[in-house]
Amino acid sequence: MRKDTACIHAARGKDEHGAIATPIYQSATFVHKGVEEESPYSYSRVQNPTRAALEARIAALEGGADAIAFASGMAAETVMMTLFESSGHIISGDDLYGGSIRLFRHVSAPSGIRFDFVDTSDAEKVKSLIRPDTKAIYVETPSNPVMQVTDIRAVAEIAHAAGALLIVDNTFLTPLFQRPLELGADIVIHSGTKYLGGHNDTLAGFLVVNTKELGERLRFFAKTVGACLSPFDCFLVERGVKTLAVRLERQAANAQKIACWLRSRPQVRKVYYIGFPDHPGFAVTSKQCTGYGAMISLELDSPETAKKILRRVKVLQYAESLGGVESLITYPMLQTHADIPEAERRARGINDRFLRISAGIENADDLLEDLEQALEGK
Repeated sequence: MRKDTACIHAARGKDEHGAIATPIYQSATFVHKGVEEESPYSYSRVQNPTRAALEARIAALEGGADAIAFASGMAAETVMMTLFESSGHIISGDDLYGGSIRLFRHVSAPSGIRFDFVDTSDAEKVKSLIRPDTKAIYVETPSNPVMQVTDIRAVAEIAHAAGALLIVDNTFLTPLFQRPLELGADIVIHSGTKYLGGHNDTLAGFLVVNTKELGERLRFFAKTVGACLSPFDCFLVERGVKTLAVRLERQAANAQKIACWLRSRPQVRKVYYIGFPDHPGFAVTSKQCTGYGAMISLELDSPETAKKILRRVKVLQYAESLGGVESLITYPMLQTHADIPEAERRARGINDRFLRISAGIENADDLLEDLEQALEGK
């Protein structure tokens, strides 16, 4: 089954009443079949039929042995970190979503887990940080927000040679454009709030794993922590996944047009877009992906230009998030990466001239006209 068809039909179950859409089982608890007789569902914190249907579809799309749905991407990441002992060492990308850095530094590190942060697009730098107690390598590719690209297969070989797990955040590209498990990753993480849900109307997170054993370990922690995705939110995300292919293809086409247009503007100093042939990670992306996604970052000539754009956009929305049908523009230094120390942000290029765009599904000409009036207006 091809991926665009799989978005609609993968792991499709049969409802006893013939419903095409998965029913919303809005029930906290379920009647047991009998004393000491195993039932597939007992309590919705542990499992729910609506959630099970969504998890099966996400696992199928990623080519995983299991998928677990959570109330947010950060909930998924927090449960994932319970895999690691307090004495363990983790190598992480140094350009990450700010919430991940906040979790690692302010929750995981105080519990005793030690971190090294590095540009994971340089496999040799990653290899040089391996220690006897290294438990995992954590990668975003492309990274948020400066679009570093990591060779997943190369880093997987480094991780496995050290007996460590490779964890890949696949939020930006989704299984439609990139399948990290096929390249050697052990765990894939998603903020399902973004492209999978796709409509800026619900929070969700997923962990997808390459073995049933790893899935069972994570399910134990998930039911204990209790950060499960509600039946109604499962319904919304599954509905969103059905249109993932058509949405992402339109979004990616819009992003390419926007990125090329931005490069022509004198006020724009740099455009970060992995679909440019001169992007440092273009060859790796073309090898391990089937598309370039819909995310763009840009550095402008001044903070005043950045703020003018944010004040004047009308079709694009100045908001924090990405991946929805609406095009969004974000000021990372004040939003997604506000908790990162200023000196560290600036060293990575996330300054007061830096913006991030998530292309939506609007007509590209309307988006370009909106950006032009925002840039050129007074």
